[in-house]
Amino acid sequence: MKKLHLSFTSFLADEIKYFLKHKRSLGKKFNTEERALHLLDQYVMKKRIICIKKIDQNFLEEFLISRPRSRPRSYNHLVSVIHRFCDWLVREEKISVSPASLIRSRRATSQRIPFIFNSSNFKTLLTLSEQLPNKPLTLHRSKIYSMIFILLYGLGLRVSEVSRLCKKDVDTVKNVLMIRQTKFSKDRLIPFGPKIAIRLQEYIKIRKDYYGGFDLNDPLFPRTNNMPMSAVTISQTFHNLVPKLQLTIPNGVSEPCLHSLRHSFAVGTLLRWYKLKINPMQKLIHLSTFLGHVDPSSTAVYLTITEDLLKEANLRFEKFATNTTITEVYND
Repeated sequence: MKKLHLSFTSFLADEIKYFLKHKRSLGKKFNTEERALHLLDQYVMKKRIICIKKIDQNFLEEFLISRPRSRPRSYNHLVSVIHRFCDWLVREEKISVSPASLIRSRRATSQRIPFIFNSSNFKTLLTLSEQLPNKPLTLHRSKIYSMIFILLYGLGLRVSEVSRLCKKDVDTVKNVLMIRQTKFSKDRLIPFGPKIAIRLQEYIKIRKDYYGGFDLNDPLFPRTNNMPMSAVTISQTFHNLVPKLQLTIPNGVSEPCLHSLRHSFAVGTLLRWYKLKINPMQKLIHLSTFLGHVDPSSTAVYLTITEDLLKEANLRFEKFATNTTITEVYND
């Protein structure tokens, strides 16, 4: 994601800039937070507020009303940004009490479960991507998108990470990808297996043959002008293919999105651990590192309970129950 260049003009401008600078010094991008604070800054200007004492609970509630959000998640994010900024003002001794302290988030009453692709669903997606026709700005679309979807589903990468890959990031000798400056401004190494290695080698050969060269900083997935494929374009192509998959979406489950492939990788990993009789809790930190999370609790969000996972968990519990007496359970 590109760095924003938003202009802050209210009397809060300096404090907002210092707040963002502090958060970014901790390795956070804070782009969506910057957009939210830009909205607040504009509202302060619109209301001609020039004194910190006027930024009270009523003013903040009026601001939130002026920015209607149909989804609880979007509204809660805006409230969260306001809370954090006001807490910052308290710590900086600009105000004594946070005016946002009594503002509550909107409770989500119907949180939907993300759609999880199984191997059959994904094979169909891969088949469809391999039939994509060329476009003026993107040649070899079938090769590009099939490789992109393989990396998203097979390695659990973020679409932004895939779109930024360059030649220098792919090591086909050690079978490792270098993921640079990810969501939390960290670099990480992602190993891949022999099947993905073969696909990558075949793709790189096609890319070299078409462009006649492949420099270290050249994008792995380019458009005809050798600029990197954007995450938005990749997402649009995915959504154009979804109706052709003819998927059955269970009640309470969200429509498939590109991020569903990352969810599917995490759930598939957990399922394989169950089948190999590996304790998932002992390995969660490894999955968290692989996915680029700073905390295993963030990884837990991805571990949606599927029918296959529930079956494996039940089998493990039945085995435990069969081999454990009531006395042993109570003694534990």
